[in-house]
Amino acid sequence: MGQEIKCETIVTVRPTCSRTSSDDSIQSEYTQDKREYEFKNRDSSTTSLEEGRAGRTRGWTRWLSNLSPTKTTKRRTCCQWTLIIVVALSFFIFIATIIYVSFLGALLSRLEPPKGQSGLDRIVNQWTEPDVKGAFAYEWKDDFSRDIVPKACHSHNDYWRRVPLYAAFAAGCTSIEADVWLTEGNDLLVGHSWSSTKPTRTLRSLYLDPLTKIFEHRNISTASASDKETGVFDTDPNASVTLLIDFKSNGYEIWPVLLDQLQTFRDRNWLTYYDGKTLHQGPLTIVGTGGTPFELVQQNSTNRFIFYDAPLRSISEPQYNTTNSVWASANLKAAVGIVWLGKFSSKQEKTLKQQIQAAEDKGLKSRYYGTPAWPISVRDNVWAKLMDLGVGVLNVDDLVSATRWNWGFCVVAGIALCGNR
Repeated sequence: MGQEIKCETIVTVRPTCSRTSSDDSIQSEYTQDKREYEFKNRDSSTTSLEEGRAGRTRGWTRWLSNLSPTKTTKRRTCCQWTLIIVVALSFFIFIATIIYVSFLGALLSRLEPPKGQSGLDRIVNQWTEPDVKGAFAYEWKDDFSRDIVPKACHSHNDYWRRVPLYAAFAAGCTSIEADVWLTEGNDLLVGHSWSSTKPTRTLRSLYLDPLTKIFEHRNISTASASDKETGVFDTDPNASVTLLIDFKSNGYEIWPVLLDQLQTFRDRNWLTYYDGKTLHQGPLTIVGTGGTPFELVQQNSTNRFIFYDAPLRSISEPQYNTTNSVWASANLKAAVGIVWLGKFSSKQEKTLKQQIQAAEDKGLKSRYYGTPAWPISVRDNVWAKLMDLGVGVLNVDDLVSATRWNWGFCVVAGIALCGNR
């Protein structure tokens, strides 16, 4: 059937045709819109595909350009040089390490003192802890202290060493220290604290019995009494060794027990003693410190064989003299303050000189405990300065470093060659 179509412009972008029939007009508009939508989608898809192809093309081009012979060669060359540098540095570090270790080994072998060959050194190597049978037993040899030069050093807390007494004598130290505690059975145990004591580690088993054996063998001689080698050391038979006894528990209760245990030494004339007029030196000198009652030391004025460790900071007080005291001691920090970097200030040096001289004027030996133990270079500087100032006895924990090493070579190239032994 005949239809009359009218066309008119609805929007300036597209024309719209409408049929006279309402159904046909709607269908026509729908068809036209669908075509326009498909046309737009087709244009959009075409654009997206073209952009994707262009992006992939650029990526492939960039990747291919990276694989170009010029850039590949540069990258390979850079890697090769990096590898060469790393290998070369590793090689040089390896060689330098070998040279450094070899240098230190050669230096150590040259500077380290030779091993001792005396009877004391053999005892140190064989020594075992005391047991229920008593002190360590060994066969006496005449070379007991051969070639050992006695030195003015004090083996601080000697009982802590692997080998008490003998190690100090082997190093040449003329003084040893024992801290004692009184038991309910009236025996004297040795230890820094009560909890560290053992029934078998007594003053007798660690010190008095071994000293008895030493003096017995050292006094076997057909020579006249004046020619007897009564002391510990062959090189200086007249040198007296000091046993510093630190009273840890009640000093008034320890005193009679200690007197009783030392009586045998006094009877055999092995002890330094004061008879009221004269001080007689023996091969062994007993000095009480810590909780030792000073009034008990002074009490026996005619047969005094336990002497006092006087306070160095108060040494100018008149009651301390050679009739009752042998040493004058002080904690280094309490005496002069903190020693920064192992160097004494001018004020500290002046104080040290005054204290050391005051003790010397009274005939007493000065001693400073609590000296720094580390760093080793600081310790050695303090030791050297105290010796330069004339300290009477050097308080040490490291026997070998103190007595056999050159302190100037204990630390070389930042390495501590002498340690705590």
